[in-house]
Amino acid sequence: MPLDTAAPNALRLNGADNVAIALRRIAAGERIGHEATTAIEAIGNGHKVALAAIAAGQPVLKYGQVIGVATADIAAGAHVHSHNLGLSGLRQDAAAAPAWSRQEPARSFQGYRRANGKVGVRNYVGILTSVNCSSTVARHIAEAAERTGLLAKFPNVDGVVPITHASGCGMAASGDGFEVLRRTLWGTGANPNFGAVLLVGLGCEVIQIARLKADYGLVEDDSFQTFTIQEVGGTRRAIAEGLERLAGLLAVADRARRSDIPAGELVLGLQCGGSDGWSGVTSNPALGVASDRLVALGGTVLLSETPEIYGAEHLLYARARTPEVSGKLRARLDWWEDYTRRNGAEMDNNPSPGNKAGGLTTILEKSLGAVAKSGASPLNDVIEYAEPVRERGLVFMDSPGFDPCSATGQVASGATLIAFTTGRGSAFGCKPSPSIKLSSNSELYARQADDIDIDCGPIATGAATIEEKGAEILDYLLQVASGAQSQSEALGYGGAEFVPWQIGAVM
Repeated sequence: MPLDTAAPNALRLNGADNVAIALRRIAAGERIGHEATTAIEAIGNGHKVALAAIAAGQPVLKYGQVIGVATADIAAGAHVHSHNLGLSGLRQDAAAAPAWSRQEPARSFQGYRRANGKVGVRNYVGILTSVNCSSTVARHIAEAAERTGLLAKFPNVDGVVPITHASGCGMAASGDGFEVLRRTLWGTGANPNFGAVLLVGLGCEVIQIARLKADYGLVEDDSFQTFTIQEVGGTRRAIAEGLERLAGLLAVADRARRSDIPAGELVLGLQCGGSDGWSGVTSNPALGVASDRLVALGGTVLLSETPEIYGAEHLLYARARTPEVSGKLRARLDWWEDYTRRNGAEMDNNPSPGNKAGGLTTILEKSLGAVAKSGASPLNDVIEYAEPVRERGLVFMDSPGFDPCSATGQVASGATLIAFTTGRGSAFGCKPSPSIKLSSNSELYARQADDIDIDCGPIATGAATIEEKGAEILDYLLQVASGAQSQSEALGYGGAEFVPWQIGAVM
């Protein structure tokens, strides 16, 4: 099929930029968009092309921000990527953000108001494990509930979710690793998308159930039960015990009913994975609009993946509600710089090979696009991984950039929904909190239609605006919150994506 030469083939995102982004594959000799520059070599879709000559050592600008410096002389019309663009310590100044105000008409969804006042969007029963050694028993209990027809007796329960993991022992009984794991375990169990929870241990592990209950003030009742495999007499008896306990927990959870809930009760986790050159142009800014609209409704939005804001942190400092909030974010970045140095890595080891194939070159470029998910509202708080959310509005939760690990922490912090943008086609889902997928480009949407909920690609061609897509995303989030299945839920994702952050020595 011949190219539509009347349609623009590239886009300059900011008047200060000295690169444009290819809207499709550009052949050598083609004029670049509406610029006076001609491509001197082929440029891949989503990749950068120089609009003017850039001397070695000079900054390269995209989004009006420095994304690195030229490592060699770059001719006008040349491909700008890893072979001639490197990381830089240069940053554009970020002025203090203006006073933010956005008005939204009241919105609501059909959710579950729990006894403690929190609101869920799903009604699962969870089987939590204190240690990897109890994972098989937890899985067998959940499978038996389905196989024997037990689950079918409780139509108001969305399912039984075994929360299994690879740790819980062979670790110190104090320190960062211990605190992060137990915070993640109980935070997940406390997520309001669970109507009831069964906690199963082995009995001799480091993460002791008795200590967990004492430290968090947990009391067993008709919606929270615990036991260990060793105390009930081994695997078969533990499965039988679990099924008996589960029947009571299912009956309790089954009493829950959806009711009309203000949209401001939602807690939304923001994720991006398999990003490409369009992620920061289409899907992430559109999600940013949806995030702002949810914040204006009184909701909470969690931005995370600390290594993927590196290089764009100055934009978040400018939006911090107070100097103390800005200082907490700086402290987390300082910790990460030390953490990566101690482990023989660097903060700019990102982007991944897939990101680079999609047109992203430096962590600065990736981070500038990633931060766009958070919109423009003030940064109200910074919390550590899996810490409970304390403030409404935009909150930053510290986490690795590995998506399943980051989303696990967000769910433990209280996220009841996950919005996940992707340009390359990440395969992810989450339980108990449903995940929706947003594609940055229409080619991906056409190729993986069963995985993607909303295509943000039309923004690049002018067929839709960022505001229009943001409105579509918010509408869809409220539909999913009210019970509509996301694509990842329909595909059965979420059973193997619980990935707590492991810090410290395994002994």
